[in-house]
Amino acid sequence: MAHEERLHGGGLRGVITDWGGVLTNPIADTVNAWLEADLIDKRSYAAVMRPWLSQAYEGDPGGNPVHLLESGLGEPAEFEQQLAARLIRTDGAPVPAEGLLDRMFAGSEPIPAMYDLMRTLRGAGIRTCLLSNSWGNNDYPREVFPELFDAWVISAEVGMRKPEEEIFRHAAAQLGLTPRQCVFIDDVKANVDAATALGMAGVHHSDPIATTARLAGLLNLPLKG
Repeated sequence: MAHEERLHGGGLRGVITDWGGVLTNPIADTVNAWLEADLIDKRSYAAVMRPWLSQAYEGDPGGNPVHLLESGLGEPAEFEQQLAARLIRTDGAPVPAEGLLDRMFAGSEPIPAMYDLMRTLRGAGIRTCLLSNSWGNNDYPREVFPELFDAWVISAEVGMRKPEEEIFRHAAAQLGLTPRQCVFIDDVKANVDAATALGMAGVHHSDPIATTARLAGLLNLPLKG
């Protein structure tokens, strides 16, 4: 903490946050609810998704399906077909590809404490930005964005994705700030590491109370979880 305070010199003026798993319930909970509802064998899902995610976050992702989807370079329908073809249902029936992403995130729920935190930060004069890797689903509650954020960056809409350096620079620029003036919050450690490598203060989110306490210290604000 003291090192970060010296590094930033008390000049932190913006908070950039992920969406899924930070402003919503954990992604693992959402996905597990979908697997159970669609009778999908969890081992078959892990066998597909683990290498896809590993490749997407390590080295050059190339034609990796997750990279293509999040960057807006691939069609959501194509991703659904690729994933559905590799999954196994416990009843032996085929996994329907159409609407797979909508079903996957149907269990996503907002976290009121995190919504309140964004409102409190803005009320204290801290600029806020959403930075989300999208999975082709259109279920962001965009009607609440203006009250929570000063700006929002959706990966597929800008042709970049976390943990690419340029998307962090882009998000900071949307707030009129430099990376060193920003805190970045994400539930994926690889994304937090990429942000801190650029000079941002990083918060690896696990729960609202811990994140609020961490921000209170970084921003020197009386925040309560």
